[in-house]
Amino acid sequence: MLAIGLVIRGFRKTSYLCFTGGVGVQFSFSDRVEVPKHVLVCLLEKEAVFLNLEAEIYYGLDETGTRMWQLLTAAPNIENAYEELLSEFDVAPELLRQNLMELVGQLVDKGLLRVHSVDVASAPAI
Repeated sequence: MLAIGLVIRGFRKTSYLCFTGGVGVQFSFSDRVEVPKHVLVCLLEKEAVFLNLEAEIYYGLDETGTRMWQLLTAAPNIENAYEELLSEFDVAPELLRQNLMELVGQLVDKGLLRVHSVDVASAPAI
């Protein structure tokens, strides 16, 4: 089973988010993601810490979430990251797809990622 943890720490609160709900952000697996300029990222061993400078809150991802984030931010689109994750983890494809959608949704909701839709009109011809 694939488990992902996102820890949130603020000035007066600490909480742990579980990815069990729906995603409020609309995106496609053909879209790409990027880290906004107001987010600082520090990799510590196999985990990641994010500081959202606008919200003044820092977040942490466990090893699995960090690997997902690394592939998402390096891949040309979410689908490529998904395919690579399928080859790396022993997980059912639909479970991985759901977990990846939830992670992207949570990271976008917290201001830690931005999703950019692929503009078909400006995409290079094959």
